[in-house]
This record gives sequence, structure tokens and C-alpha cells, in this order.
Amino acid sequence: MSTTPLPAKASLSQLRAQAKDLRKAVVKGRPDAIERIREQHRDPENFTLRDAQLTIAREYGLASWGELMEKVATELVEGRELHRYFGVELNNETWDLLEQIDETSPLLDQERVLYGAYAACLHWLEAGNEANHARAEHLIARVALRIGRAELGLQHAKRCLQLVQDHPDQMADWDEPFAREALGRALAATGSRDQALAERHRAEELTQQVAGDGDREVLLTELAKEPWFGLTS
Repeated sequence: MSTTPLPAKASLSQLRAQAKDLRKAVVKGRPDAIERIREQHRDPENFTLRDAQLTIAREYGLASWGELMEKVATELVEGRELHRYFGVELNNETWDLLEQIDETSPLLDQERVLYGAYAACLHWLEAGNEANHARAEHLIARVALRIGRAELGLQHAKRCLQLVQDHPDQMADWDEPFAREALGRALAATGSRDQALAERHRAEELTQQVAGDGDREVLLTELAKEPWFGLTS
């Protein structure tokens, strides 16, 4: 099986884009994409982003996406910047995978996306500030709720809001509505519907106060997504 050498100054963001493009091409049934994944013994049926990432890694002669990420990262940065690099990339990768995985997915897939969120948080504890920590807690909460671990999601959603409230000087104006969005979902998932509805309404109110049009649009899009565990506004 032939492999392709990594380009000089390769970046993981470029490689992640390659994986996304490959998955889209496979879903559309493009013959060249189908041939590529069959060379790597991947099945075009139910081809996921994780499958695409593994295919990309193997095309570059590495056994896994994690090995590819480590190789690229260590060639670029070290020390504190290495933690920041992994914090960003693990965060982005986890968000990419989040909508493809739920509590009906294979247990290993559920664990990988949860551990990815925890790993991102650990790297931000080394390289970031309390705002980075709060956003990492938000992601862990969302992943936990997505895979049916409601109590764990509630624990991290509460921690996220606590960090936002304790360190307002470090937060953006969109951090609190995101924190309350996660808490509202977690409360709904654990049966506290009145409290959940209050948090959701507060998140919606705070979203309208966000200054940036783009940031506000991201929040509105996220608030519109399920699961809200049967909660109606």
C-alpha cells in the first residue's frame, strides 16, 4: 500500500479539512473517493468523519489520526504552545464528531468523543485561562448529555456556569448564554423542567444582548438544536 509524504509545514486544520472533504465525497458517491477508502479497507456504507480521518492518516503512512495529530503538532510547537495546540484541535475535532454520535452509537465511539472533550479541557488547564476552562466544561457537558450521561452533564454544566460567574472579567459576552444553555439542557435531562425552562429563557435573553452579529447567530443556531429532552419554550 503506497503512502504520501506529509507536506512541509503541514497543519492539522488543513488535514481536518481534507478528512471532511473526503467524507463529503464518499457520501456523494464519487468514484475516486470510493476507490481511496477501499484501498484502506474502509466501507463506504455509513462512512463517518472518524473513518475519513483514519483514511487520511493511513494515506500519510500513520496508523491512526492521533498519531498524525501528534506528528504534525510536535513538528510545529512545544511546551505551553503544544498544550494550546492540542486544546484547540481536540476541541474542534470533538465538536465535529458531536452530531454524529449519540447514546445509540457503539460504546467505544461514545467514549472516544467524551475522552476527547476531557483531553481538550486538560490541555486548556495547562495553557489557557478560566474562560478556556469554562468553554471546555461546556463541551464536556454537551458531550455527556449527547451520549445519555445526564448527571455527568449536569455536573459539568454547573461547573461551567460557576467559572463564568466567578471570572466575569475574562469572559466574552457570549460565555454566559452558552453556560446557561448547557445547564438548561442538563436540568431538562435530569427532570428539573421548571429550572431548565428558566435557564433556557435566560440564555435566550442574554443571547439578544450579545454585541457581535456573528456570535449572536452562532448562539441562536445552537439554541435551536436538539436535544432539549422534551423541553418546550
